[in-house]
Amino acid sequence: MTATGIEGKVIKPGGTIGILGGGQLGRMLALAGRNLGYRFVTLDPTEDAPCGQVADEQIKAGYDDVEAARKLAAKSDVITYEFENVDAHVTDILMKESYVPQGSKLLYTTQHRLREKRAIEAAGVPVAPYAEIGSPEQLRETVLRFGTPCVLKTATGGYDGKGQWVIRSLDEVEEAYETLSRAKTELVLEQFIHFDKELSVIAARSPRGEVKAFPAAENIHVHNILHQSIVPARIPSEVQQEAEKLAVRIADSLGVIGLIAVELFLTKDGQLYVNELAPRPHNSGHYTMEACRTSQFEQHVRAICNLPLGSTELLSPVVMVNLLGEHMEPLLQQMDKPGFLESEERGVSAKVHLYGKLEAKEKRKMGHINLLAGDVNQALAWIERTGIWESK
Repeated sequence: MTATGIEGKVIKPGGTIGILGGGQLGRMLALAGRNLGYRFVTLDPTEDAPCGQVADEQIKAGYDDVEAARKLAAKSDVITYEFENVDAHVTDILMKESYVPQGSKLLYTTQHRLREKRAIEAAGVPVAPYAEIGSPEQLRETVLRFGTPCVLKTATGGYDGKGQWVIRSLDEVEEAYETLSRAKTELVLEQFIHFDKELSVIAARSPRGEVKAFPAAENIHVHNILHQSIVPARIPSEVQQEAEKLAVRIADSLGVIGLIAVELFLTKDGQLYVNELAPRPHNSGHYTMEACRTSQFEQHVRAICNLPLGSTELLSPVVMVNLLGEHMEPLLQQMDKPGFLESEERGVSAKVHLYGKLEAKEKRKMGHINLLAGDVNQALAWIERTGIWESK
């Protein structure tokens, strides 16, 4: 089910897409790709993983299992991944024995905060001032130069606030360094940006060089976990356009194939700084599933298979709100109430997406809701009215 032309290999519908990782991002990729006629095989160590529930087959094995990786390669016309921290040895095998259009170079860059920041700077895009840290003495000197607060992070690993320490005084320097250095990786200190808003832009790029960006999302985090994405973002139109241009510039400069999520800080004076990159579908792009002509998941499938990219036009104002483990019981208590999903008098339509995870642990991402409305304030009022997130 492949074709090769001057614009690169095309994986046509009917082909099989292998997904390294079986979580919710893989699940939503498979659901979107099925509409285009693709088959899916996923590799994940968890029995009955979210993606495994909807894929044609799940290979139950660890991410460092070489033989399992070879099995995935043998069954797939193209392979993608749903998370960045892929074992380097497995990546090398997949690159040699199958077709991985996202490649290993982008993973190599985005798996490491220092390499990532240098790549962003090379694209001509601003990042917050930062420094590599190799000792407690160097940390103390840099904290004095940057001022407090500032953020010490591990160069590899870490997500949803893990692998970092916000240093608020010089008294914390020794403990912060000792704690994070246990990760046995380089450390990076970032100057704290006093931002007005956190934004993100999801951009897609295909092997034929086509690039498209989705509308910028305004993101609100609670306990370092994404809580809401608001679209259109409540920012001036020229700032939204600039954020989207920066994402396209990064996608082109890094030679991205598939999706790249670009997280940004916006300061009160209108300056944009890139915070982090993620070379995959992203939580802040879930709003696209109903609110855009093409979802981020369909766009990723189109990009890695080298089909023409879909329109990223926003069809409706939307607020995406995450459902964590502690929100599941309040949600299920209200799901059967009249008017919960379609509140016509208030102009809100709630689209619930649950990920098929068996155990609702606190702070674990269990699903999300896309709230389509006449304007984002209607959607935000719906969130407050239900009370589901009062325990957030």
